[in-house]
Amino acid sequence: MAAPCSDPSLERHFKGHRDAVTCVDFSVNMKQLASGSMDSCLMIRHMKPQSRAYRFTGHKDAITCVNFSPSGHLLASGSRDKTVRIWVPNVKGESTMFRAHSATVRSVHFCSDGQSLVTASDDKTVKVWSTHRQRFLFSLNQHINWVRCARFSPDGRLIVSASDDKTVKLWDKTSRECVYSYCEHGSFVTYVDFHPSGTCIAAAGMDNTVKVWDVRTHRLLQHYQLHSAAVNALSFHPSGNYLITASSDSTLKILDLMEGRLLYTLHGHQGPATTVAFSRTGEYFASGGSDEQVMVWKSNFDNVDYGEGMKVQRPPATLATSTGNLTVSILEQRLTLTEDKLKQCLENQQLIMQRATP
Repeated sequence: MAAPCSDPSLERHFKGHRDAVTCVDFSVNMKQLASGSMDSCLMIRHMKPQSRAYRFTGHKDAITCVNFSPSGHLLASGSRDKTVRIWVPNVKGESTMFRAHSATVRSVHFCSDGQSLVTASDDKTVKVWSTHRQRFLFSLNQHINWVRCARFSPDGRLIVSASDDKTVKLWDKTSRECVYSYCEHGSFVTYVDFHPSGTCIAAAGMDNTVKVWDVRTHRLLQHYQLHSAAVNALSFHPSGNYLITASSDSTLKILDLMEGRLLYTLHGHQGPATTVAFSRTGEYFASGGSDEQVMVWKSNFDNVDYGEGMKVQRPPATLATSTGNLTVSILEQRLTLTEDKLKQCLENQQLIMQRATP
């Protein structure tokens, strides 16, 4: 397993937004970093030193979410103005706009094939669109409160959504049916994403927690209560071994998922850390905050063979304590197990759960 070889380091910080930064995303080739803000502007920065930033205007209200297409040739943004814009991220800053929802758009995410886009909104719906001509395809309507986030699985067959109704819902894209609702959060669920393997999801909540579930067995695999305020965003490292979180307590935290423990607490933002995202290689991550700043950090993890983390079998991690809270930490022993190994892993998990119960 890859291990950090030195502490993460702050490489660059960018100013330019005139209000809180709400979202960040790297292009696939790491050449560009996009950020959106409550100032209604989209900024695209080239990662080369001394490069000029592009400031794109078009949205009439706060930008809440951004996502580069898999090719990097398009960039989607969503806004409190109820629209989604698809930008060509070059000096011209051309975009097409469509009214996607009847309330604030909270989330935009391209499918891995680049052919479709999923959006989530305060109108309580999740919608899927074709990227070409932004044609509406279908809507997912079972949430009963604002939907904060929606993401495609890596293979594009599933969609996961997080809502202020305190649930995380897993949807089958083909049948358009909700296949499972995770109801363990005690408050609004702010963010959700798939593990790079597609077998797990992680969700962040206003209850200061991060939870990791298996999407096949629907078991809760890990529960972290490490922040002292709401967790606003999270991002998996491409290896699947690490998870980074951003919180209103102003910190970023890096978790070792295989060991079920906190690795680093990073202080940089003056005020709530609102967003965080790893680059596509995992070499860098970016964060944004209410202090109007975007920070780019170097992960400083060892060079990772990103397949390695899915192949090596490890025994289940032992119980880890985090600020007094017992954390059961098993991340499915390596995520590509045979049925026998999976059964053994789940039995081990049950034993640890039983031991953890007073």
